[in-house]
Amino acid sequence: MDRLYTPWRYDYIKGATGEKSGPDAACVFCSLRDRPEDDEQNYVVGRARHNFVVLNIYPYVSGHLLIVPVEHAADLDAVSREATDELMELAKRALVLLRDAYRPHGFNLGMNLGQAAGAGVADHVHLHVMPRWSGDANFMTTVGETRVLPEDLRTTYDKLKGKF
Repeated sequence: MDRLYTPWRYDYIKGATGEKSGPDAACVFCSLRDRPEDDEQNYVVGRARHNFVVLNIYPYVSGHLLIVPVEHAADLDAVSREATDELMELAKRALVLLRDAYRPHGFNLGMNLGQAAGAGVADHVHLHVMPRWSGDANFMTTVGETRVLPEDLRTTYDKLKGKF
């Protein structure tokens, strides 16, 4: 199967562009940053002074989080020290919370900086935090290039909201 159509994703993509103008007008993360009143519907599980934590709505595994600096920057070295220090503190907190909620065997933490590196949102730095389990790459991911997740986003959100 080369394509798996997911028309329900269009509402998110359409809404993510917002009505803003300027360099971050079409940035999905800036849109989330600027609408804290919509945190529940946008799966933002926590906010800190310089970063916020949101569920990846296209997760590789259950519990897949993104830690996003409030600053709009495409390069990690352009983000303030205060934001990167806090980002790492939130990453440590995420590991504790995900260990408690999911009992994973390990974690992947990473950034894809730039489109050539695989960044889906290349213009706004963000850190992926993913719990992992031995043998969690099943045949659908390997052969069908499709993710199979045992938990929906609402359940993940309910487990993690308010804990950051």
